[in-house]
Amino acid sequence: MNITVLGSGGWGTALAVLLAEKGEQVSLWSHRPQQAAVLRETGENPRLPGVKLPPDLRCMDTMESLRESELVVFAAPSFAVRETARQAAALLRDGTVLVSAAKGIEKGTSLRMTEIIGEETGGRCPTAALSGPSHAEEVGRGAPTGCVAAARDLETARFVQEAFMTPRFRVYTNEDIVGVELGAALKNVLALCCGVSDGMGLGDNAKALLMTRGMTEMARLGVALGGRKETFAGLSGMGDLIVTCTSMHSRNRRCGILIGEGKNAQEAMEQVGAVVEGYFAALSACQLSEKMGVEMPICQCAYDVLYRGESAGHALENLMTRHRRHEVDESWI
Repeated sequence: MNITVLGSGGWGTALAVLLAEKGEQVSLWSHRPQQAAVLRETGENPRLPGVKLPPDLRCMDTMESLRESELVVFAAPSFAVRETARQAAALLRDGTVLVSAAKGIEKGTSLRMTEIIGEETGGRCPTAALSGPSHAEEVGRGAPTGCVAAARDLETARFVQEAFMTPRFRVYTNEDIVGVELGAALKNVLALCCGVSDGMGLGDNAKALLMTRGMTEMARLGVALGGRKETFAGLSGMGDLIVTCTSMHSRNRRCGILIGEGKNAQEAMEQVGAVVEGYFAALSACQLSEKMGVEMPICQCAYDVLYRGESAGHALENLMTRHRRHEVDESWI
């Protein structure tokens, strides 16, 4: 199969390596020509040290490969997905399967990544999302990983499943693309919060509290927007939440740790040195929760710390002293 991966960051590169090692014809596109040159000359992405690029993986700084591609993977950061899709649109063949591997919600519009891709490509191509607990560093070196391919059309989801499935990369299908994409985006906010908790030295109990109640918030908003509650108990929800909230591979958690240690959001993101998706998702989550009338106190506190400069200690106090309630509130189901 002829495949193009748009975005040569760590995640895009890891997916390109996986697909190339499977024997597919893969082109990896870089937004910056100098990045493509580094990949070609060194045979390695600096973001994935030790992961050798297959010799037949084509590292490109143009999108010409799209003209022949049967599958296109959008692996750019969420804020760049719209512009990437806009550039790609004129080169795509009708019916090419488009897969979003980005995890986020667009600022301003609150659109999911596949919605953005669909808008920019005129709905000429079936779209899917690939998500789950999948650190690029581990996928790149072939560590066992499980993900979910989601599309409204099960046939499209199965096509993506078949394209990515290997003995080391297991893929499930799901028609709940709303739930899968929202889980992928919102868990980044919670990973930031768990990082803040770790940076403050609050301990394991606090992290478990944030993860569990955060999952409730994710599912509550997801259901309000048309997703299925059970999706959030799967790989794109609970699975991705666990790995992102507990691993030092997670940029969101590392950023949160720095904030918990006293840095402001901008200082923390600069020190991380890569895109922190949870920062952008916190704004979108609050906008969506207000629009849908859904209570999301943890995400609101994250927004207050990240955008309003509230201290993490004050945000913690606000969460811990909220009004009493029953643990299982089913009024939103």
